[in-house]
Amino acid sequence: MQIFHLAATLLVLAALFAYFNYRFLKLPSSIGLMALTLLASLAVLAVGRFLPEAQRMAVAFVDQIDLGNALLHGMLGFLLFAGALQLNLSDLASQKASVATLATVGVALSTVIVGGMTWCLLHLMGIQARLTYCLLFGALISPTDPIAVLALLKKVGAPKSLEVTIAGESLFNDGIGVVLFLGLFEVATGGHGLDPIRLGMLFLQEAVGGAVFGLIAGLLTYFLLKSVDNYQVEVLLSLALVAGGYALADALHLSGPIAMVVAGLVIGNHGRSFAMSRTTVEHLDTFWELIDEILNAVLFVLLGLVVLAMAFPGWLLAAGLLTVPVVLLSRLVSVWLPIWLFRLHRKVPRYTTRFLTWGGLRGAISVAMALSLPSRVDGEPVQEREIFLVLTYMVVVFSILVQGLTVGLVVRHWLAVGEGPSKESVKSGFR
Repeated sequence: MQIFHLAATLLVLAALFAYFNYRFLKLPSSIGLMALTLLASLAVLAVGRFLPEAQRMAVAFVDQIDLGNALLHGMLGFLLFAGALQLNLSDLASQKASVATLATVGVALSTVIVGGMTWCLLHLMGIQARLTYCLLFGALISPTDPIAVLALLKKVGAPKSLEVTIAGESLFNDGIGVVLFLGLFEVATGGHGLDPIRLGMLFLQEAVGGAVFGLIAGLLTYFLLKSVDNYQVEVLLSLALVAGGYALADALHLSGPIAMVVAGLVIGNHGRSFAMSRTTVEHLDTFWELIDEILNAVLFVLLGLVVLAMAFPGWLLAAGLLTVPVVLLSRLVSVWLPIWLFRLHRKVPRYTTRFLTWGGLRGAISVAMALSLPSRVDGEPVQEREIFLVLTYMVVVFSILVQGLTVGLVVRHWLAVGEGPSKESVKSGFR
């Protein structure tokens, strides 16, 4: 099937499910789309017991979709830029310490905890999995997904300071997670031993290099925007920044996600204030809001379809169910420790740890990295790939459908019973 036909089919499915969700379910868009697609996929599998040809055609369609490549080397840059475009740089700067700590120390700590606990869990169940691959699973599941988190924050109504913290963390920690994933991937596949110096150099190249590249690309685009006053040209320049900038960062082996976040912050703040007319700002915001909504719709439909191409034996379903509390516990610990350190110096709202734990959603980025795990290394099959692909998918489904549906209720309950912050602490925030 041609790429155009694949894209057309996905857009039609996204539009129909979005319509049905809006008219009848009235769930948050991302949650409703994934739930409906997942139900449709399960229905196809059920019908396949009686009509194997129907299931075969559906699976063949899904097999043509390279979700990992489509997301990591296509959609992700546009989604991250659209999210960063709306984030106020002054608000982010006020939470810089918490965002930086959670996106670095938090991700590294979670990777180790998830990896170690998953290794113990699988071996207790009689499933042989190498520790390096368990740590690799920890690296891909630890970063919160900015796509899922930003969609959630539009609906939750959390205090502004906490909203900025979790949004900023989710925008930056995927880049850190990718660096850890790449380093551990080399160890797992036998390319290199566990070399802290090499990991440090990889971090400097990918994360720091990506941030510098994004700043330069954003400033160059800013000067171009400032020299014209035509919203069609300016919107096109922003589109070229994301498409060309992400592709160039990828070619230079820099972190495209971090580059697009930094570029989005430059254009959304400095560019919005000094390089655009009010008309341009309105059109730019509308354009990127539509890009964000359309790509989100297609992405969550893709997540629901992935189940068609996966095998779920009973023992692996049990392992997946047990992995969910492992991931939540690791998130709790990796959030609690930095917040405890911050409490030594300043007041932090009591509900911060709980909200960051329950509101730290996993999503498509984790699934995409799991799909990129090799099926063979040096001609030998890698059994861990199918194991961790299923575990990742089950954690993501729980995260989006259960956590995503309940986090707003949890926040409102905490505020209602007086466990939330005072007006003064909401204003000052978690810094």
